[in-house]
Amino acid sequence: MQHHLSIDIETRSSVDIGKAGAYKYAQSPDFSILLFAYKWNDNPVEIVDLAQGECIPEWITQALQDPSVVKHAYNAAFEWYCLNRAGFNTPLEQWRCTMVHGLYCGYTAGLDATGKAIGLPQDKQKLAIGKALIRYFCVPCKATKTNGGRPWNQPWHDKDKWELFKEYCRQDVVTENEILQRLDRFPMPQEEEELWQMDVRMNAYGVRVDSALIAGALYIDGISSQKLTDEAVGITGLKNPNSGAQLLPWLNSRMEKPIEDIQKATIEELLDNGTGLPKNVRRMLEIRQQLGKTSIKKYVAMDDARCADERVRGLTQYYGANRTGRWAGRMVQLQNLPRNYLSTLDYARKLVKQKNYNGLKLLYGNVPDTLSQLIRTAFIPSEGHKFVVADFSAIEARVIAWLAGEQWVNEVFATHGKIYEATASQMFGVPVERIAKGNPEYSLRQKGKVATLALGYQGGEAALIRMGALDMGLTEEELPDIKNRWRQANPRIVDLWYAIDRAAVQTVQTAQPQGIKDLIFALEGDLLFGQSFLTIRLPAGRKLFYPKPFLKENKFDRPAVHYYTVGQNTRKWDVDSTYGGKLTENIVQAIARDCLAETLRRIEARGLQVVFHVHDEVIIDAPMEVTVEEICGLMAEPIPWAPGLILKGAGFESNYYMKD
Repeated sequence: MQHHLSIDIETRSSVDIGKAGAYKYAQSPDFSILLFAYKWNDNPVEIVDLAQGECIPEWITQALQDPSVVKHAYNAAFEWYCLNRAGFNTPLEQWRCTMVHGLYCGYTAGLDATGKAIGLPQDKQKLAIGKALIRYFCVPCKATKTNGGRPWNQPWHDKDKWELFKEYCRQDVVTENEILQRLDRFPMPQEEEELWQMDVRMNAYGVRVDSALIAGALYIDGISSQKLTDEAVGITGLKNPNSGAQLLPWLNSRMEKPIEDIQKATIEELLDNGTGLPKNVRRMLEIRQQLGKTSIKKYVAMDDARCADERVRGLTQYYGANRTGRWAGRMVQLQNLPRNYLSTLDYARKLVKQKNYNGLKLLYGNVPDTLSQLIRTAFIPSEGHKFVVADFSAIEARVIAWLAGEQWVNEVFATHGKIYEATASQMFGVPVERIAKGNPEYSLRQKGKVATLALGYQGGEAALIRMGALDMGLTEEELPDIKNRWRQANPRIVDLWYAIDRAAVQTVQTAQPQGIKDLIFALEGDLLFGQSFLTIRLPAGRKLFYPKPFLKENKFDRPAVHYYTVGQNTRKWDVDSTYGGKLTENIVQAIARDCLAETLRRIEARGLQVVFHVHDEVIIDAPMEVTVEEICGLMAEPIPWAPGLILKGAGFESNYYMKD
């Protein structure tokens, strides 16, 4: 018989969990578990006051290792890791995470936010007082004469607060269990449970960082920032030239045409186009641009999260990207690392590790930009290993063509693979062999490239601009023609948008399942708790969830599917709408994510260790005998649930991470 054990713990550590992450937090010598609340099957919640000498019952410690007992927690990776650090051995395979189950079902992260979004009654929701209690008992307090110089607030220092803290911990189990009951009707596939476990193991393993490079970068950045600030003061005479309120009037008093702000994009445009700028204004804008390099903060994040063994842990969040199920970045935010263009990375790294500001300035000029380009290289393999880095080539273009049945695109990927040239050939009726360097037709490749990248999800001129069409030298007048030619060249992809839109609308309208291609649209819900979802079953078997769907006319006066989600701008649980192109984007990116998941399983089956992955790229901490050709071979193997989908990997081997 299977039993269920829901758990919540309250812990303390002198490490700032917000800056350093849960793994370094739990590795601190002063880490301890204060409270252990649990619910066994349908029994009431019990709490163990470890801080005051109570012990977890022996039958519960045995249950923590018993495979017939499924352990549940909200953000279970934290409970699992902390309990093991505290000496309570419990295998990860026996745990289920209610947070990732909620993310799978289209809900938001956070126990409080999920409880409200899912519609829990008030008495089942998380207590609002928790943050203040955590600050009081779980974070070191300032030693003063008044408090007797103590480093921690203990239960006996405020008994009423402690009793409230115990109730808060107890209520978290109630809330988690109530959410669990509602999600159980929409189970995660076993493959996804195993993928979450793989992600937790990868995060716990961590990736080594180059401490000397980080220390050198922070040292040089300190010198660079001070020198740039001193120069700015000398140019402007301002007390604080970093202040926008002070700098903007200074700039406008010296320019022919005043500007409204000094945001990054405004400064870039002025420097690119402002040939008539006064010399001191141009230099001040350059300084502002260099001082605004926020990517330097990633060195600080690495330094904060670096554990005693020189590894950073907890860099990815399983199902962090709502809807598609893609992974999201945490701590250092791997998803938006600056690119590197330097041809002499090795020498630049050497100078930084030597803390040689003058040498870096002399050779590379722009010190903040050089440090920014070296961020990737701070990630290094374990001793005696190398990085094998590989990613899927043009995976979204491959997936959408496969799904839509756009045969000419599939044939390109099955042969020469030059999709930008082939797209330009289809759009402009030029033989593909003419679109080669040295020929006048080669300029068409840019149009084929931007069209491929921007137009696959029903986008138009605005999408082309966002993808950099104007930066490529194209004019706004050319964009409608590019859009129209691309759509004429890809009629099956265009048909796919409208078929997906019809299927979604009809499913919500009629509550009857709709099938197109390898996708199944359905309306799912439960009467007991009043939940409802539009779901899309993907070829791999998992589903995309759109909570509380309903039909309403959109800004084009057409019926459109609306649903609840976390607003990108508001960050609140609110209504959003969707359409065929957007749904296609969700589906294609989700299938691409499932291809990555398939590769991760294959790599693990080979006994190799992935230390992190970014978008469609995997980074393996590999023994020296492993080759990039082997890994690319794994990526190109046929996928059983996607017959005919042609995938290809490309990569490199290195003794540090970079953008090849």
